[in-house]
Amino acid sequence: MSLPPAAVSSARPTRLWATIGLVLGVFLAALEASVVATAMPSVIRDLGGQHLYALPFAVFLLTSTVSSPLWGRASDIFGRKRLYLAGVTIFLIGSALCGAATSMAFLVAARALQGLGAGAIMPLTLTSVGEMYSLQERPKVQAFISSVWGVSALLGPLLGGVLAEHASWRWVFYVNLPFGIPAMLIVWRYLQETVQPKVGKVQIDWLGAFLFTLGSGLLVWGLSLSIWWQVGAGLLVILAAVLVELRHPAPLLPMKALAQRLPNVGLWNNLLGGAAYFGVIAYLPLYAQNVSGSATAGGLILTPMLLGWVLASILCTRTMKVLGLNRQTQIGFMILPVVFALMAVFAHAPLIIISILGFFVGTGMGFSMVSLLLAVQSASPRAELGATTSAMLFARQMGGALGTAGMGLLIGTAAISGGGEALIVGLQRAFILSVVLVAVGLVLSLTLKKDGLPGRSAAPAGASVGELDA
Repeated sequence: MSLPPAAVSSARPTRLWATIGLVLGVFLAALEASVVATAMPSVIRDLGGQHLYALPFAVFLLTSTVSSPLWGRASDIFGRKRLYLAGVTIFLIGSALCGAATSMAFLVAARALQGLGAGAIMPLTLTSVGEMYSLQERPKVQAFISSVWGVSALLGPLLGGVLAEHASWRWVFYVNLPFGIPAMLIVWRYLQETVQPKVGKVQIDWLGAFLFTLGSGLLVWGLSLSIWWQVGAGLLVILAAVLVELRHPAPLLPMKALAQRLPNVGLWNNLLGGAAYFGVIAYLPLYAQNVSGSATAGGLILTPMLLGWVLASILCTRTMKVLGLNRQTQIGFMILPVVFALMAVFAHAPLIIISILGFFVGTGMGFSMVSLLLAVQSASPRAELGATTSAMLFARQMGGALGTAGMGLLIGTAAISGGGEALIVGLQRAFILSVVLVAVGLVLSLTLKKDGLPGRSAAPAGASVGELDA
């Protein structure tokens, strides 16, 4: 039954304000994704704990990745609004604790809490938007969310560098509060929802989530600190998590769908690409500050990479009907090994050279990741669309956590703390590891068949560039 015109008219301002509140939360999440890396060199100078340099990145990615599908499933039971407010509250408490950290161990624990809350923001925002707007209205709203994500991701590194250099690295975390508190108040006041009763029992894969978190945590911690028995234990626990997933009626990851060729390649290539890209992003600001002595330069060096990703994401949605999604995925993975190899060769070059190469790294990631996810979505049944999309993002973020820890091991604690030539040589090794990872991704992408009709169902309802880039 349709609402009377007066009710529709009065509902529109409420919906608009609710959208503004949700978009503020997206700005918060996107800012956090890029602002912290530029502040970390200042953090370790203040707090010490150079051997833990990788962990603030890795644990944030880990807890936000594993918790994200759990927030989504729990919101089906308890409602989007209640869970969204809980997630932002946890995120802001974690942010405040990060800013107040007195040691690197304290910061790592606070980042884990912050990541737990961050896992709620994007999935519940996109779900709420899908419920508030019709299929015809949704693309415009999601395009706006995409632009907000892109702008804040580009501003994040520069903001992080300026705050660390001219104020304090603590404000990199405290800056979340002026955005997060208004977002919470607006959503609390204006987001309207009705929790629909579920048919049958809604099952949440708590055991699978626990095992993935434990296994990944052991793996990341072991890689970061070179504790090899923990690495082995982590791999065994992850294997146990996969066995649990295969038997669970509502698994965290859609295991049956991922057994097919295209989703399987998508999962592995997101894991490999995420490890290469996020692993490098974590250490480039440290390299830039080592060369220039400026925290602002540490932020600026990441901007071309993020700009390349955003522009390539937009471009690939325009060219997919000509090139095909699988071909665009292959093009992206052809670019990445070449550019990472050039970064290894020119590691001693001026920062402007690394920045230009970083733009092409972002371009390769934009083409490969977005095209691959669109291809997987276009081949997925609508009933499995959300689960398959979540699995791709899950793999990319998990790859980022593992890549950050693994590259820290290659670079070495002495190089991270001492800088100089040792840091540049260590970063060269990290670039070479990235070459290997994306070269494997290229081989996997070449096994994909040519698209039949590139534009067919390429952007299903509910998908947007912003969702894919997240």
